[in-house]
Amino acid sequence: MVTYDAGDARRIQHFMKVHDFAATIGVLEGLDEETLFILETAAIVHDIGIHVSEHKYGSSGGKYQELEGPAEAEKLLKAVGGYSDQQIERVCWLVGHHHTYTHIDGADYQILVEADFLVNIHEDGLSREAAERVEKNIFKTAAGRKLLKDMYLAPEYKF
Repeated sequence: MVTYDAGDARRIQHFMKVHDFAATIGVLEGLDEETLFILETAAIVHDIGIHVSEHKYGSSGGKYQELEGPAEAEKLLKAVGGYSDQQIERVCWLVGHHHTYTHIDGADYQILVEADFLVNIHEDGLSREAAERVEKNIFKTAAGRKLLKDMYLAPEYKF
């Protein structure tokens, strides 16, 4: 993905941070090895549809990423090798849903969404009130909630 996004330091740093938060939450939540592997892969490629979306639609909006990302992720994962068809299918599904916050099913999906929010709250400069709404409406894992509270909802945090 670093090569895929070469020259785009902002996006490279974004997916690296999302990966680290996803891996941290996944380990703390006790994910099995297979689910953690899928989660970490999905976290790395979750925004792979951005460049295609910007080119096709002039926008990097979440719905465009979900539309264009799975095919790009599949191409990359097949080129890299080492993934089963089932792993590729799940990673692509996660990429195609990571901006959809209703009907979240599966620990990998929940944790990917939480990790992306942990990074986006800071990168997008969201308010404390927005972080509180995200905690109430999106976050479900104990580890994700703890990270969110410690990072954005501690009394001394300044937005």
